[in-house]
Amino acid sequence: EELAQREHLRICPQEYTCCTSEMEDKLSQQSKLEFENLVEETSHFVRTTFVSRHKKFDEFFRELLENAERSLNDMFVRTYGTLYMQNSEVFQDLFTELKRYYTGGNVNLEEMLNDFWARLLERMFQLINPQYHFTEDYLECVSKYTDQLKPFGDVPRKLKVQVTRAFIAARTFVQGLTVGREVANRVSKVSPTPGCIRALMKMLYCPYCRGLPTVKPCNNYCLNVMKGCLANQADLDTEWNLFIDAMLLVAERLEGPFNIESVMDPIDVKISEAIMNMQENSMQVSAKVFQGCGQPKPAPALRSSRSVAENFNTRFRPYNPEERPTTAAGTSLDRLVTDIKEKLKLSKKFWSTFPYTICKDERVTAGSSNEEDCWNGHTKARYLPEIMNDGLTNQINNPEVDVDITRPDTFIRQQIMALRVMTNKLKNAYNGNDVNFQDTSDETSGSGSGSGCTDDICPTEFDFIMTEAPPVDSDRREVEASATQPSQSLQTLFFAFISLVLQRQWR
Repeated sequence: EELAQREHLRICPQEYTCCTSEMEDKLSQQSKLEFENLVEETSHFVRTTFVSRHKKFDEFFRELLENAERSLNDMFVRTYGTLYMQNSEVFQDLFTELKRYYTGGNVNLEEMLNDFWARLLERMFQLINPQYHFTEDYLECVSKYTDQLKPFGDVPRKLKVQVTRAFIAARTFVQGLTVGREVANRVSKVSPTPGCIRALMKMLYCPYCRGLPTVKPCNNYCLNVMKGCLANQADLDTEWNLFIDAMLLVAERLEGPFNIESVMDPIDVKISEAIMNMQENSMQVSAKVFQGCGQPKPAPALRSSRSVAENFNTRFRPYNPEERPTTAAGTSLDRLVTDIKEKLKLSKKFWSTFPYTICKDERVTAGSSNEEDCWNGHTKARYLPEIMNDGLTNQINNPEVDVDITRPDTFIRQQIMALRVMTNKLKNAYNGNDVNFQDTSDETSGSGSGSGCTDDICPTEFDFIMTEAPPVDSDRREVEASATQPSQSLQTLFFAFISLVLQRQWR
């Protein structure tokens, strides 16, 4: 088409052109669409990372809880028979509350675990003293002796430390993946400003209007346009990087001392050990409770107990420490964590490098090696202005995009705040604390659903790893028994389980 002089163009150079003002309007809209597609394509990796990894971790943690509950139920049905089945709601409630906490419920883990042991003590106290009748008030008095008498030995204290820290880390990490996903999705959909659209049109389509359809924009020219258009997004970078660092710290905890897999996998055996401790100390516990709560009334009528101890059929199942549980997520926790750590590291500085990633695209610019034969916004020649620094305030002198540095994008600021809040949660989770329950308990220095750390349980991370989580190197033994009269059954359980506990040590 023959070039004609059209002085009324608003965006392209006011010289010879083959465009009309109507064409400029259409090409401006086309520039906006192309820019939005470029942003979506360029952010695809970081968005899909958070979407897919959130799904995998969530599947893994949910199925881990289901498997642990099923394992405990199967083992206790075989071992305790009707004794367990008559009291199974105590254990079901424990898992219900653990699941509710993981899915974001308002559950104080320490209080919930304390309640579990208190309820278990009430039930077991009745089983080891079947000759007495206990009122609700009496049983409430019994439960108050849980901490003082330590009827279950050291199991509740250790389990509280391990469960609270592991669940806090797991829940917070998945919440972090959710926040990362939402922020990346939302920021990638922020619409360009009118000033940005004008600059995009000038960069992408004015060469066509000048009759230079094969000349691509200069690389540095593209960088200034993108830095102006993505100025608010670049301001995410500082908070995003802090968020990624915090995610990486909690990821280390997930594969180290706060590993929820190593806590939940043997939880059935740990609770069994606690029950045996109670069995072994039953006479001393009963005597002290009677002393503190008063002598209970005899039961109306005693059922005759069997004189012969019931038979236990012990079955042994080899347990290979290399066999890590596989869930719907298709892998074990340490492999999931290794994968996400690599992906998280790649997403650091994503927002500040956004313009560079877009301008490296050979579909967009002439490339950094070609600085002469490229479109500089006016003609085919070298682009002379300096490249702007990152972020909104640095665009005050941007030669290509008219940016109002006094009006930060409120939507982007909301995402920055969301990242800041999540980073704080992650830092607390790294230390074993749940910010939702800060200062709700004075039992330990790590308050609320906190670390539960006392000086003798986790003096250093190294010591904790060595003492709390050695690799499983033993057989897992399952004991089967038919259910019989309560007192007789409990008297025999200690002997049935002693080998199991000797074989299966604390992780």
